[in-house]
Amino acid sequence: MRTTTIASAAALLIGGAAVLTFAAPAFAATVADTPVTVQITGGALGISAPAGPVNLGSAAASADVQTVTGLLGLVAVTDLRAGIAGWVATAGSSAFTGPTALLGSAAAYAPGTAVVTGTATVTATNLASMITPGTTQTATAVLGVNTATWNPSITVTLPAGAQAGTYGATITHSVS
Repeated sequence: MRTTTIASAAALLIGGAAVLTFAAPAFAATVADTPVTVQITGGALGISAPAGPVNLGSAAASADVQTVTGLLGLVAVTDLRAGIAGWVATAGSSAFTGPTALLGSAAAYAPGTAVVTGTATVTATNLASMITPGTTQTATAVLGVNTATWNPSITVTLPAGAQAGTYGATITHSVS
């Protein structure tokens, strides 16, 4: 029995010699696509402030109203939610206790400009009184993870004729 193989061939004439070329058989390419995913999980929104105690300064006894101003120390909001939601930081103060009581309204809060890492527009708001917690920093145009850090200036108004002694209060920060 005789087997015949048929191949596609073409003859070329190169320099007077015939050269045969064979075409390779056509094969269909196979493709295997595998969809893959990666998940990023959001974290928490948090705030930190100095543990204290923080000495804001002193004033000599006086028959006049006086103010004492000092820096509280670094306050930081860390937003690990990795989203687009903004946040609002607030601060408030308890009444000052000491030889006589000074209301929390005696304290004012000036946050100053925040140093921002990541993408967020952070806007400061001064509080003339801290007796009721109020907004100190607001983040908008948030995109992903961000942090904001500021060092607020606290001004305490001392009433005329305030008694000598040490006065203390607690400043509470929160973020939502």
